[in-house]
Amino acid sequence: MTDWTPDTYLTFADHRLRPALDLLARIPMDAPRRIVDLGCGTGALTRHLAARWPNAEITGLDTSAEMLSRAQAEDGGKTITWVQGDIATWTPDDQGSPDLITSNAALHWLDGHDVLFPRLLDALAPGGVLAVQMPRNHDRPSHALIRAVAKEGPWEPLLAALVAAPPPVDPPEVTVRRLLAAGAATVDAWETDYQQILAGGPDAVAAFTDSTALRPWLARLPDATMRDAFRAAYRGRLATAYESLPNGRVLFPFRRQFLVATRPHAESP
Repeated sequence: MTDWTPDTYLTFADHRLRPALDLLARIPMDAPRRIVDLGCGTGALTRHLAARWPNAEITGLDTSAEMLSRAQAEDGGKTITWVQGDIATWTPDDQGSPDLITSNAALHWLDGHDVLFPRLLDALAPGGVLAVQMPRNHDRPSHALIRAVAKEGPWEPLLAALVAAPPPVDPPEVTVRRLLAAGAATVDAWETDYQQILAGGPDAVAAFTDSTALRPWLARLPDATMRDAFRAAYRGRLATAYESLPNGRVLFPFRRQFLVATRPHAESP
């Protein structure tokens, strides 16, 4: 996959931050001692965690050195520990299990949620909380049209595996059952359709997905010429799927799934 570019990602910073804050508001904890933010990116949620719980030991973990560099610059390196690592293989370190694990718009990049979510729940300290937000927009035009374009043109053999891949995020009832089966004491789950209004017409939708959903598809194409051709074909489809609003804006509904699960407290001896 191509490197993450913080400036491009942050073009829509307000739209990306709002779900993180909605998730943060539903975390039922007073004073977690240790917090880990998986897939922290530029650290927007991580810094809000530090503001809410200033006495907590907080770690932000991400695979991208570019994103972490921006995160550390914003934080000043004073209150949060920033670690480069793979969220797919993360396990608690020698300092002990966290009281809170958060992940905002990151876990949908990983396969095997039937194993991943029970593992993260088990990584918590007794009574700990797992709080996750994931996009679930794969059946909307912004994402479905990526697959439609991938089935046509010279790139089809290169993208066949991605076309055939199952949806990255299950319906909420599937994940709720999965967490309860793994031993969660409580699970709070909901979905929100954010009615995002973007400046720039349908091209703004393409700009939004270019820094996220399009990345794995473009990464499989061999050169800039083919990537530009793919983008052009995709933008052409978006122009008919998303109608421009007055003043050159566009309505871009975006569905996100939220999960807040608690691990049971340790039983008394």
